[in-house]
Amino acid sequence: MSRPVALVTGARRGIGLAIAVAFAEGGYDIAFTDIVDDEAVEDAELAIGEAGGAAFFVQHDVADLASHEGLIGSVLESYGKIDCFVSNAGIASPARGDLLDLDPAHFDRVMAINLRGAMFLSQAVARLMLKRPASRRSILFVTSVSAEMASPERADYCVSKAALSMWVKNLALRLAPEKIPVFELRPGVIRTDMTAAVAEKYQARIEGGLVPAGRWGEGADVARMALALAGGAFDFATGSAIACDGALSIPRL
Repeated sequence: MSRPVALVTGARRGIGLAIAVAFAEGGYDIAFTDIVDDEAVEDAELAIGEAGGAAFFVQHDVADLASHEGLIGSVLESYGKIDCFVSNAGIASPARGDLLDLDPAHFDRVMAINLRGAMFLSQAVARLMLKRPASRRSILFVTSVSAEMASPERADYCVSKAALSMWVKNLALRLAPEKIPVFELRPGVIRTDMTAAVAEKYQARIEGGLVPAGRWGEGADVARMALALAGGAFDFATGSAIACDGALSIPRL
């Protein structure tokens, strides 16, 4: 019970799993969620354990707002506290295509998970943190460079991330007096299952100069940044959005 506890959503694989493993290496025990419960969950538990942390998995749909209190209750039953919350769960656009053909049902699904679910779960966690003061508390959101960079073929995703970015600012303002820093991490082109379907396209664009750093981002790049932000050294920068994109999002001529 002396180890801090991090709750990471959408951590069965990809960026979320990389964050969970990095936090375990950094001395945290981990509660993690995913909408799917399969063999990848066992692999994630093993990776977290090998990194030195206890692992507790909850199958959970962040879009189901009524389930949020139950999720938090389960984590408290296992660990007794939540010191850091990493809101990572999200989905890509269900279909890429002409903005003028955007399906309202697809838009609603993306917003339910990427925005609404993330917002209200972080609200519930923030309430808990205020009820149970601790020496170190933090809330991190994984958004995307798409919070600022437009992609008309997947406008629903971009809108969800831009809106979540504004929630980060508002939550940071509300929690700053309570000494709970809130940060936004904006990954760029990261090698994950989410980008696998367009990997060939992005590989060609990276080779053509899309990413000044000249390579794909990896989940570990985002994970190291998340752990550093949770560590307390950057608390006075609460509300900041930090790009993790190899300079992709810097405007240039």
